[in-house]
Amino acid sequence: MVVIRLARGGAKKRPFYNIVVADARERRDGRYLERVGFYNPMASGGEQPLRVALDRVTHWTGVGAQMSDTVKRLVGNAAKAQLAAPAPAAAV
Repeated sequence: MVVIRLARGGAKKRPFYNIVVADARERRDGRYLERVGFYNPMASGGEQPLRVALDRVTHWTGVGAQMSDTVKRLVGNAAKAQLAAPAPAAAV
């Protein structure tokens, strides 16, 4: 089974998570098929705390990938933020 889950990175006491598509049999931080975003719970200032390629998540869930509970929550937050963000102005 293919899952979309978090892979931990960063340093001790400074977590950073990659949102990855991986085979469920692989280790948490092991080999993955594709990186579809990241989550930085320690983001401050101008740093971006969450980035998700929603089109790739939709693709992988469409072919049968299952999201972990945490990733499901983060993807929901990213979708809400994308809807709330103003669309970029067209170049004149």
